[in-house]
Amino acid sequence: MPQDIINPKYQDILKTARELFWKHGFKRVSIEEICKKAGVSKMTYYRFFPNKIELAKTVFNNEIDEGRLKFRNLMEADIPAKEKIKGIILLKAEGTNNISKEFLEDFYMGTEPELKTFVEERTKETWNELLQDWTLAQGKGFFRKDFKPEFFLRATFKLVDLLKDEELNKLYDKPQDLIMEFANFVAYGISPHE
Repeated sequence: MPQDIINPKYQDILKTARELFWKHGFKRVSIEEICKKAGVSKMTYYRFFPNKIELAKTVFNNEIDEGRLKFRNLMEADIPAKEKIKGIILLKAEGTNNISKEFLEDFYMGTEPELKTFVEERTKETWNELLQDWTLAQGKGFFRKDFKPEFFLRATFKLVDLLKDEELNKLYDKPQDLIMEFANFVAYGISPHE
């Protein structure tokens, strides 16, 4: 494990950046604000990250990696399919907790090309890995035999389009509510049934 990763100041920067990015998006958060809230100097910040984009990438990667680990543990758990589906929904709720419209706009639809491309590529890579997990789970009987995991993947990509729909967004108090509506709709539509 690289020394930086276990450094408490590095962890403070990551934790603070995640909190601020989730609440205000990427554009509206400055390095100064991150440093002040994390209790570190700019010199310390730049020792770990060359710029704000690299910090945002690291924060996003950490979220993806943590979510993947939790998902895999859930899929490997010796619990009924209904409990796995419920666990998937809870993981989604946890991962999107306190997410703002600004975060979604900046990270998924934003004008910062390097960050947007990174998020798109990392998301696609992660979903392709999850597709394999879904297929394995289907083979174990956790999902309908006639369900196509590729459909789930493609439907999830459409979530970004739904998040852009102003009329649809008016139905929900916050972005997480729309995301959870979508997750519940899709997840419970793929559970085994008679």
